[in-house]
Amino acid sequence: MSRRRLRKEPFNLIISGVGGQGNVLLSAFVGAALLNEGFMVSVADTFGVSQRGGSVTSHIKISKKTLYSSVTLDGKADVILGMEPVETLRALGEFGNPHVVVIVNPRPIYPSGGATYPDLDKVKRAITKLSSKTKFVNATEEALKMGNPIYTNIILLGSLVGANVLPITKETMMPILKERFPGKLLEENIKAFGKGMELIAKA
Repeated sequence: MSRRRLRKEPFNLIISGVGGQGNVLLSAFVGAALLNEGFMVSVADTFGVSQRGGSVTSHIKISKKTLYSSVTLDGKADVILGMEPVETLRALGEFGNPHVVVIVNPRPIYPSGGATYPDLDKVKRAITKLSSKTKFVNATEEALKMGNPIYTNIILLGSLVGANVLPITKETMMPILKERFPGKLLEENIKAFGKGMELIAKA
């Protein structure tokens, strides 16, 4: 059982990205780890127009006292983990406040159909301006160095845990990863998780 305390009750985590990036898997991993540590957790995933390529927002509400409705109220996020910069900015506009902490993968996913993507530097400046603390983690870049962009979400998971914004640790997450990934996959995902912790320490 965890002895680490929440900064507030309830504590609201948002994971924001697009379909296919692994939001749902990340929210399941975080939720399972928190449950194992004795917290009460509500998880809800909301999808945009299309599951792959559309907006996906995962709401994780954490408490030591009671089970709350899972969907986060406007302006009430405590931490936003952004898997894509424009989606991170979108989540900040809806759920952000002057105290929110943001961890974001700055690699854009460009829209199909010829739609124009906003200037990335302007998006990054806006994210920084709208949060109390912003950490940019080049998770996709590091995943590509590992040979597969699929590791992006586990790198971001490592960054989230390494940021010490949640009452879970690397030791908390290891049983979750071992249950999900067999054999060689486990070794690679533990490596990706460790890379995420390393990146957030340097961010």
